[in-house]
Amino acid sequence: MSPTSTDPVMTNLGECGTQLKQAAVDASAAVRNAASAAGEELRLGKAAVKADLADGALAGLAAGERATQLAGEQFDELMDKGREFADAAAELVRERPLASFGVAFAAGWLISKLGRSSK
Repeated sequence: MSPTSTDPVMTNLGECGTQLKQAAVDASAAVRNAASAAGEELRLGKAAVKADLADGALAGLAAGERATQLAGEQFDELMDKGREFADAAAELVRERPLASFGVAFAAGWLISKLGRSSK
């Protein structure tokens, strides 16, 4: 066959098709690479979030343990003060039994009057 005037157009169209096919292959590879990179970033981010949550949980547990320890110390101090107060009251009753009876009687009378007046 002899060359015609449309042969260069057909050649150019053929090369255009080849280039478009290669562009599609390259785009597909780029999308696969981007998806792979995004997946890896997600895995790294997930690991970082898990590590941060674990660290936060450990810090919370440590704070709870310390708060429990401090509460126990406060309770012990209050119990000691209560014992001291009870000992001081017992000592006062031993030293002044008549005055102690009078104060107890007056307090009971006052409480009973307050209880009756509210009815």
